[in-house]
Amino acid sequence: MADLPSGFWSGWIIVLTLVSLAGVAWLSISIYFSKDAETQADHEPVWDTDLKEGNNAPPMWWFWMLFAAMIFSLIYLMFFPGLGSYSGLLNWSQGSRVADSYANYEATFADSRQVISDASLEELQNDLDLMATAERIFTRECSPCHGPDGRGQAAMFPNLHDIDWQWGGTPEQIEQSIRQGRNAIMISWQQMLGNDLDAVTEYVSLLSEGNNQSHAGKAGYDQNCVVCHGPTGDGNQLLGAPRLNDDTWLYGGDIDSIRMSLTNGRFGVMPAFDQRLDDVQIKLLVALLAR
Repeated sequence: MADLPSGFWSGWIIVLTLVSLAGVAWLSISIYFSKDAETQADHEPVWDTDLKEGNNAPPMWWFWMLFAAMIFSLIYLMFFPGLGSYSGLLNWSQGSRVADSYANYEATFADSRQVISDASLEELQNDLDLMATAERIFTRECSPCHGPDGRGQAAMFPNLHDIDWQWGGTPEQIEQSIRQGRNAIMISWQQMLGNDLDAVTEYVSLLSEGNNQSHAGKAGYDQNCVVCHGPTGDGNQLLGAPRLNDDTWLYGGDIDSIRMSLTNGRFGVMPAFDQRLDDVQIKLLVALLAR
């Protein structure tokens, strides 16, 4: 409320709040203490000789409960934001509370964070307590996609324990992946390959064997796939094009899975965490993943 612009809207909120409180007070008093309510019973219609509609107020403790709530509301509105742009006598706000929390956090952990910032990755990796902290960060931020053990899942999120990194597995490349995120795009090749789709699919599945220079799908591969994945399927980490000549497959290396990748394309997204994690947290994650 304290961040609302002053002027009409602030005044309008103040009026609505105070009128509402006054209305509740008037309604409560009129129900419990109105003389008309006491005399009205004499003029109520009677049915079946002894049945009257009546006008009985709720128990008196209800009134005192409402009265106490209204008094509390008035005191609260005096000390805390609630009346338009009025910030209250204590000048309290959620923003200032968050700022104070950050300041307390920095004052408490500044030295420890500086030690982590100055340490090398090897020093961090040899510190069991810091690696336990890094694992907790991984569990909170990364495990929903990569799995609790970091070995990938759902044939969509890569295994982080192998040596086959689509965008590179050096500490610098891992940090870039965490900070900036990754967007891997492989378009559909169904129309461009046409009748050669099955042959190229089979050729890709045999790249790890190496002895397939005379395969019918090689021409289609050389014409359409070699730019990203290389002539022998080594991939290109700068483009995020994975290796095709090993046994590590994100979306599956069987014939049906490869054909689906060529037919429909693949669109993998890793979100950027530079606004979610600070430098120390990212450094701990890099140390954990680069071991």
